[in-house]
Amino acid sequence: MEAILKEKLWTYIIDHNPDLMYDLQEEYRVTDYLDEKVASIIRDVEDLMDKDLPFATIQEICVERMTVELRPSKFLFVRDIIKIEFPLAYEAMTESGMLTYEVINLIRFCEKIFDKYGFSEHTVHDKKLRAAIVGEVDFYIS
Repeated sequence: MEAILKEKLWTYIIDHNPDLMYDLQEEYRVTDYLDEKVASIIRDVEDLMDKDLPFATIQEICVERMTVELRPSKFLFVRDIIKIEFPLAYEAMTESGMLTYEVINLIRFCEKIFDKYGFSEHTVHDKKLRAAIVGEVDFYIS
């Protein structure tokens, strides 16, 4: 079960938080990070198994719990802004294979704004936050 949870967590990180993926790889901390996250919910796994829940349900609940601090995804937020507000730049980045790299750079470029608004599930729809990020993206790609 632990191996499956690590695999599912890593897949989630690759899809939603590639910036974290690159940081963990750069620091050679992938295994430690995954081990820590799975260890943090192992008691939950045991409790859920005792309730005779389906295996898939247990996995889903555990991944949900392990990814709480990774949501919402800054990567998806910035990528969607580029896609919607700057479609030509989005297309060019996608075709060149640089989209992920540029979105990660933009996340770092916009970090002060994310901090200022306390980027979270509560602020992800804040119009001022979005406008500030759109402005930074415009500046970055211009």
